[in-house]
Amino acid sequence: MDKEEEPQPNSRRNFFRLLTASGAGLVLSPVIAAAPAEAAENPQTAKPATNIQDTLKYPRNENSMPGHFPGRVTQVNHSGCIRENIIQQKVVDQMLTAAMLDLTGKKSVKKAWRKFVSPEDIIGLKVNPVAGKLLTTSHELVKAVITQLEQAGIPRKNIVIWDRREMELQETGFLPENYPGIKISGTEQKDAKGSFFDANGKLYGESMIDKEWSYWADVEGAYDEYTMPYMVNGGKHSYFTKICTQQVTKIINLPILKNAGASVTLCMKNLAFGAISNTGRLHEKLWHDTVAEVCAFPPLRDKVVLNIVDGLVGCYNGGPAANPQFICNYNLLLAGTDAVAVDRIGLNIVSKKRIEMKLQKEESPLASKFLQRADELGLGISDNSRITLKTIDLA
Repeated sequence: MDKEEEPQPNSRRNFFRLLTASGAGLVLSPVIAAAPAEAAENPQTAKPATNIQDTLKYPRNENSMPGHFPGRVTQVNHSGCIRENIIQQKVVDQMLTAAMLDLTGKKSVKKAWRKFVSPEDIIGLKVNPVAGKLLTTSHELVKAVITQLEQAGIPRKNIVIWDRREMELQETGFLPENYPGIKISGTEQKDAKGSFFDANGKLYGESMIDKEWSYWADVEGAYDEYTMPYMVNGGKHSYFTKICTQQVTKIINLPILKNAGASVTLCMKNLAFGAISNTGRLHEKLWHDTVAEVCAFPPLRDKVVLNIVDGLVGCYNGGPAANPQFICNYNLLLAGTDAVAVDRIGLNIVSKKRIEMKLQKEESPLASKFLQRADELGLGISDNSRITLKTIDLA
């Protein structure tokens, strides 16, 4: 789906419509968070209320967004990172090293990573497998991060690869045999028989959501029997996953450089829509607000210490699904603690590509709306003029 319209998510028919539009790579994943409803936004329609003010009750800490380096972004380019359609592991290792050393100003990989994590931390690597094998967070980047975490003294047993749907992780190769010693977890789960329900008829996902932490919005989620397993619950609350609230102490965010209509789905979206349940109700009227506001709650705001955008392979149209004709090699990584600033730079890159491909003449005025909202909430810097971008060309 390459236009910024969100189909109603409450019927099986519409989910299959999404599946058909998404193309290859989503055959086993009938639910995908679609693009913001830019064209459908009506300024005369009142925005539904949310509980964003609840976040003000919780004091920030030294790790809270925008982290140690507000407004700083490092971009590392390497024209040889992909050869004959194969991502080169050694080159990715070099790119990640360059990004970490530049961002932190440290002289060694160990010291760079120890700026953010310690051997006592349980570290969650938030990947993005939602578009299937064609456009998932690359295993080369994930393995490079794990290798460098180990060099920093982090044991493998303290690393968790996670996303919202465990079955999508499995479908895209995030399996125990590929990542020995590392936990792989998702909020929504199926058993070996392919069922979402346990022997007592209860969704496995229900045991993975934390009823103590929720994003409330005055929009009702009502789903049919087919859809509910992908939402976990209906109503007006979207509950945070226990992966964020209870299981990890730090989060390293590893999104993909891809579009969502004329906007992007990078750091903020990967976190917000990946960390809560009952998201279908939020797309049509609250996409931009949800992307920013969910990240303002402590389970994300105070735990996400680093964002590394996988721009080795990305897309410029058709996102967030994988449409082969729009997939391209950007040949880059973006790194920063400030998710808002990183997303702003990513939006610049994707908008430039879309303009080059004559999909639009200029950046859409609503494309950065979620970034402006995040800036208002103190999560980072959305203004290009206030962002320091360091570009490193390795080849």
